[in-house]
Amino acid sequence: MARRTVVTGDDQEPEDEERTAVNSSARFSIDDRDLDDDLRPQSLTEVIGQRKVVERVRIMLEAAQARGDALGHLLFEGPPGLGKTTLAMVLPKELGSDFQITSGPTLRAPKDLLPYLTRASEKSVLFIDEIHRLPPAVEEFIYPAMEDFRVDIALGEGLNARTVNMSLKPFTIVGATTRSGMLTAPLRDRFVN
Repeated sequence: MARRTVVTGDDQEPEDEERTAVNSSARFSIDDRDLDDDLRPQSLTEVIGQRKVVERVRIMLEAAQARGDALGHLLFEGPPGLGKTTLAMVLPKELGSDFQITSGPTLRAPKDLLPYLTRASEKSVLFIDEIHRLPPAVEEFIYPAMEDFRVDIALGEGLNARTVNMSLKPFTIVGATTRSGMLTAPLRDRFVN
């Protein structure tokens, strides 16, 4: 078993993990990867702040669940630290669906986005942080996925080229941006107001 650093409330040196696990309930493991998830809200009722935004999202969630449809695509915009990512991470928990996360700068070409789209399950959420940094080619590739839940894949080049139309399961894209002015109008128009 690998050793982990353990912080205790007393001045004693950390002991072997197996012997000390029973001794103190006030232990905190620095390497605990689940701590971030434990501290984040697990539902909309646990979100502190942004009451108007949370209430609008709650109404949209209830409407989507009543219709039995995927939630409409959402765009969260504002300065850093307002909870855009936190709110996006609560949505799949509220929907009981899958969650994928990526960032605009990592999606350099349509082929980088394709795995996320094909893995999206029914009513799942794809969160794209820094969506304003998507290259134009990726933006254009994502339009039919957002509107019609399909993608067009070009195979081959020149006279032998053909296009394959691939259907996708209805899913939700949640975009987050700190620079809404850098979003193109066609991309912005595809999100729910």
